[in-house]
Amino acid sequence: MSWLPILAGVLLVLFVLRDLFQTLWHPTRHGGLSRLVMMSLWRLSARRGLRWRPAGLAGPMGMVAVLAVWALTVSVGWALIYWPHMPDDFSYASELVPSEHATPVDALYVSLVTLATLGLGDIAPTSGWLRLLAPLEALVGFVLLSATVAWILGVYPALARRRALALRLSHMRRSRATARALDSDGGAALLDGLASALSTITVDFLQYPESYYFYDVDERTSLPLQLGHAVELADQAARARHPDVRLSASVLRTALEDLAVVLDERFLRTEGAPGRVFAAYADDHGRGRARNRRRGRGGAADTDTGPGPGPGPA
Repeated sequence: MSWLPILAGVLLVLFVLRDLFQTLWHPTRHGGLSRLVMMSLWRLSARRGLRWRPAGLAGPMGMVAVLAVWALTVSVGWALIYWPHMPDDFSYASELVPSEHATPVDALYVSLVTLATLGLGDIAPTSGWLRLLAPLEALVGFVLLSATVAWILGVYPALARRRALALRLSHMRRSRATARALDSDGGAALLDGLASALSTITVDFLQYPESYYFYDVDERTSLPLQLGHAVELADQAARARHPDVRLSASVLRTALEDLAVVLDERFLRTEGAPGRVFAAYADDHGRGRARNRRRGRGGAADTDTGPGPGPGPA
């Protein structure tokens, strides 16, 4: 029955490679394992006493956990392939007794050393096909390392774009632009810029869904707490006299609806209208925090950064 652990090992390796591909290289999918890990840590971080989310650590810790799960699962998979062939198909250093170093732990040690491309050589495969398999595992380890770098380099620019849009909305809200000022060529250009930025953020959520689980401590750079002003601008501009402003308002509202669809299908599952989706998004990212701070400041109007009241996720 030595083929059972080998089959289990092959399935584990293929499962992780599939999850890695869907998470990092498939533009509109998110791997099941990585999504489960990120979502579980996000929900866990909301519990009282665990301050990962308020400290902004939920997203980074989730990515570290995903990478650790990938590496460990791949290592265990290859160890299950090596183990039935130990010690007969392996060579050992002179100070090692082969019969005493043929346990699952030893197989995992060989797998980890190979995956990390350390090449210690104290235990090495000698059978023909195993000698080909070991470099293949080292190649997977190199791919995992390269993919980690690419993942980080992709996620953090997406976060920067999201925070820049939130800060821009915060600037517009605090500038208190009048309806008359918005009803102009400049107002139309402003709305077009917001619609373009929202389209970029929507694509970012499709390509880097793990960016959803990054919590922004500063309310001014928190998109969930600033989206309400974009909705207000679209409603206000829809009543403008300038035809270009009304057209830009329609485009902005469509961009908001597309963002709501992606947020709802990927993360929130409210199956509601955009207003309800944005309310759930704000609740998940700390609208209660903003409300508490507003009360602490005596209810100042300029701290009301979230969407209007609405039901949470279904």
